[in-house]
Amino acid sequence: MTEAALADLDSLDKETLKTLLIRERRSDAQQIEHLKLVIEKYRRMLFGVKSEKLAGEFEQLELQLEELETSEAAEQAAEENNPQTQPAARSPRRPRRKPLPEDLPREVVTHLPEHDCCPDCGGALRQFGEDVSEQLERIPATFKVIRHVRPKFACNHCERVVEAPAPSRPIERGLAGPALLAHVLMSKYGHHLPLYRQAEIFAREGVDLDRSTLAGWVGATSELLAPLVSALRDHVMAAQKLHADDTPVPVLAPGNGKTKTGRLWTYVRDDRPAGDETPPAVWFVYSEDRKGEHPRQHLKDFTGALQADAYAGFHHLYGPGRIYEVACWAHARRKFYEIHALHASPTTSEALAKIAALYAIEDEIRGKPAELRREIRQSRAKPLLDQLHKWMEKAVRQLSPKNASAITQKRP
Repeated sequence: MTEAALADLDSLDKETLKTLLIRERRSDAQQIEHLKLVIEKYRRMLFGVKSEKLAGEFEQLELQLEELETSEAAEQAAEENNPQTQPAARSPRRPRRKPLPEDLPREVVTHLPEHDCCPDCGGALRQFGEDVSEQLERIPATFKVIRHVRPKFACNHCERVVEAPAPSRPIERGLAGPALLAHVLMSKYGHHLPLYRQAEIFAREGVDLDRSTLAGWVGATSELLAPLVSALRDHVMAAQKLHADDTPVPVLAPGNGKTKTGRLWTYVRDDRPAGDETPPAVWFVYSEDRKGEHPRQHLKDFTGALQADAYAGFHHLYGPGRIYEVACWAHARRKFYEIHALHASPTTSEALAKIAALYAIEDEIRGKPAELRREIRQSRAKPLLDQLHKWMEKAVRQLSPKNASAITQKRP
């Protein structure tokens, strides 16, 4: 705020200042709500988006919202601690808190009155109830050293030495235990925390672990987990139907400090909607680019139905006898939804309604036996699909060639 503006504020009376404060707080609250709506829209658009620029804008909006909410919370605390603040001038009601998980351990602290008798008349007290409130606390992570002691014994007759075998370790002669290795890997790949930052955090906790040491642990653990990854891949590829997709991953390019775009391919086996009790699983595979040779290599031994988007890298896999295409309704619907969200029209509304009718049938038959699902789809869904196809052909002829809905319906 400028000095001139501050001087103008000095000339205002108390009630006017209070009104300005309430108006400013309302403005901040409206801005926060607006940011939440924009972020939710970005979150929907990010699914399957090809541009990393959108992801960057999304992160900036999240940071902006975080700063606004932090500032608002600080102002609320200052107002609540000020006894002169009138209730009407205080901040709007805070969002309702979610209940704390029931499975968290509870530590009960009982607060008794200072007096064991009535402070007014000295009479005996009897308990008729209690007030209970909960406070969430965190126990900081700590290190501990496990000393493996193996006493040595000698035979009184032949002097043979007897000693228990050394316990196995995840990394041969390694310093790290299983929990520490899991923490390092989860921090790096799950929380995107580079190893040098982890080393700095460990140093603040009193344990000096060099980044190269952590890198060695990550490499050795990756090799240790390789059989598990192979077993997971075999389980996924043994399915008769797979869902395949890929997502961009920013990767730091060594040497220039910039990032490049890698790809994380996902292959999902989940037949629970078809009534199959086989455990679902996902196999993740990383590649440095999005060339079609990667899914070709990943699926070289797979035979069955492949559900994927319209990415050209999947097209060469489809053919008689091995892999056949199962188109994805979610990708088809998304294009109509994106256009509808920006420029709603009778065409997009009707398209979404017709697709919703198909979704409703799928909700009814999810988890039912295959023959029953096929029978219901043929009797109820197929007529709706035929109607949808005829309607789309008619709509395309009536729309301008440059119309977004027409372009969406013409896409393969």
